[in-house]
This record gives sequence, C-alpha cells and structure tokens, in this order.
Amino acid sequence: MTVYPFIIHLGKFTITGYGIMLMAAFLVAGWVFAHELKRVGRDPSIAWDCVVFAVIGGLLGGKVYYTLLTRDMSALFSRGGLVWYGGFIGGVLAVMGYLWWKKVPIRAMGDLVAPALAIGYAVGRIGCFLVGDDYGLPSTVPWAVAFPQGSPPTTARVLELEFGITLPPGTPPDQVLTVHPTQLYEVFITLAVFLLLWRMRRHRFGHGWLLGVYLVLMGMERLFVEIFRAKDDRFLGPFTLAQALSMAMIAIGVALVLKTRSTPKAAPAAEQPRAA
Repeated sequence: MTVYPFIIHLGKFTITGYGIMLMAAFLVAGWVFAHELKRVGRDPSIAWDCVVFAVIGGLLGGKVYYTLLTRDMSALFSRGGLVWYGGFIGGVLAVMGYLWWKKVPIRAMGDLVAPALAIGYAVGRIGCFLVGDDYGLPSTVPWAVAFPQGSPPTTARVLELEFGITLPPGTPPDQVLTVHPTQLYEVFITLAVFLLLWRMRRHRFGHGWLLGVYLVLMGMERLFVEIFRAKDDRFLGPFTLAQALSMAMIAIGVALVLKTRSTPKAAPAAEQPRAA
C-alpha cells in the first residue's frame, strides 16, 4: 500500500491532513471532557477553556522538546517538529495552571479528562498517517505502507541516514520501502484504551484513580509501539527516549492507582447533580 500526503491548497494557504486531524483531536477531546463535566454537575465551559490552554501549552511544549532533542533552534519556527511527549507535558502544565487559577480540584478533573485524552490522541495519530510522519521500521507484513513523499520519505537512503537502519547490501538508495504503519497501531490501541476508560469512568475509587489507569495504559502503549518505530533517539541501548519517558509515566500512574484505590470515592459538591 502506498500513501501520499493529504494536502489541500487554498491560494497561498496549505492545509495538511495533520493540521485537520490535530484540530479535530482537540475538538473531540473537548467535547468528551465537556460531556463528563456536565455529567457530574460542573460547568462544561471549563472543558473549552482547558482546550485553549492545552493547544497553547501543547504547541509550545512540543516545539521546545523537539528543539532540545535536535539542538536546532530553527525548529522553533518551522511548521513541523511537534513531539507528543513534549506537547503532552506542555499541555498538562498549562491546563494545571489554569485549573489552579480557577481553584478547580485537579485530581477530580484528571479522572474526567482521562477518556478525552485517549480519544484525542487516537484522532491526532490519524493525522500523522495522512502526512507520512512517525512511521515504523521497514517491513513486509501484508499491511505495510510506503510513504514516497512522507516526512521524511521511506526511501532506503533516508532510513539509513536519518534513522541508522541497516538494510540488505545492494538496496538501491532511492528505493521506496514499506514500513510498519505505527501511526495506525496507535490509533487502534488508543481507541481500545478510550473504550476501557469510558466503561470505568464511574469507578468507586478516590479521585485520580482513572487518571492513574490512563497513565499506565498509555505508557504501556507507547512502550510497545516504540519497538516498531523508526527512531533516531535510541540513547539508552535499544531503548528510545520515548520509552524511558513511558516507563516514568507508568510509574507515576501505578503510584496514583495504589494511592487512590484504598480511598472511597467522595461525593463532593463538584459531583452532585445540579439543582433544577
């Protein structure tokens, strides 16, 4: 299967599949978060305020992370170079700052936003597939995909030079190779995570439990998918930097689950039905 970038040209403006799906990811996540806020009797507008802060913090965090990773200051002003972990950290910090300012209980909000984060991530990864970014290692599995105009293209030369992948001797440098569509792997796995979190959102444990489950599941998801990713940041032997961050994410999630599982879920005013 061969996939070419999804691009729409409107005069001087260019709209990519990634941009469209990134916008859709924030909108879908915001809608799910607003639904959960309404369910527990809170103002749904909090969700859309959080979306604004998440967009700003996510874009800045993703850019700064990529710049530090590549040590290329020009990446701050380029269209590409958005890394999920940097965006996640930046978005979380921005939203936590907003919630602290509004005096909203952060752990309780964490439980409500967890399903939204999972579905938003799944939608965003579709955008990566549409532009041929964040793909996997060369493969001949039946569902392998070639990105001849990807970011970057899946040619033998690019895979060797940019990702340090060893190919069979005699492989033509300009040959377009098929690779694992790791973007779609993440879409399917995170959709399953979303469905699981959605079923468990009325849990009986303390506030923060579902957020902890989210951190564990998403950390495990990224830890697994990185095995198939074409990466140039394997600074820890066979492990990538993203896998190291995933293990930290899992550890934080496990600690949060253990801390809240023995605490009965309270029923503060924040979760009481609103008066008619």
